[in-house]
Amino acid sequence: MDKASKLKYLTLKREKYQAKLKNMYSHFRGVKHENSLSELQYSEIKVYEDMLNSVTEEILKLKLN
Repeated sequence: MDKASKLKYLTLKREKYQAKLKNMYSHFRGVKHENSLSELQYSEIKVYEDMLNSVTEEILKLKLN
């Protein structure tokens, strides 16, 4: 995969993760004590945030090279 196509792929992936996170945040009302559903939602949000950060870092590395 060449640099331009990889950059395009990662940009699309980043947009997908941003949209998913925006939707998740709109329905998330915080972690309620002893509520496993809210804890699971929080964990899922953190995973998507990490995936978004990873893709963003990779995009920056590609742009610098």
